[in-house]
Amino acid sequence: QMQLVESGGGSVQPGGSLRLSCVVFRSTSDSYSVAWFRQAPGLEREVVSCISSTDGNTYYADSVMGRFTISRDSAKNTVYLQMQNVGPEDTGVYYCAGSLFDRCPRHRRGYTSWGQGIQVTVSS
Repeated sequence: QMQLVESGGGSVQPGGSLRLSCVVFRSTSDSYSVAWFRQAPGLEREVVSCISSTDGNTYYADSVMGRFTISRDSAKNTVYLQMQNVGPEDTGVYYCAGSLFDRCPRHRRGYTSWGQGIQVTVSS
């Protein structure tokens, strides 16, 4: 269905910025949505943001609203997550996930394809 490859993780100081990229490889032209999840140590994987391939509608978790921006470059089959004003609470493994529903499911059960995950560490 879909293969997703993330890049751009690393370490950043509090208040800094980081951009994550997710290249999406698909075998069909069906509509879909792509989300970024994160998982902090000892916590469940939670959705951070999502974008629909159909109309570009986006979703943001309350914890990142106003600080993170999700976008897509259709020509490059890439979805980006621009992270700004990050804090220690943003530390975790970030996963790119693909859903065959184009309305951004809010739970991981709605996603059938996952990237390998990349580490983001916010620390001074």
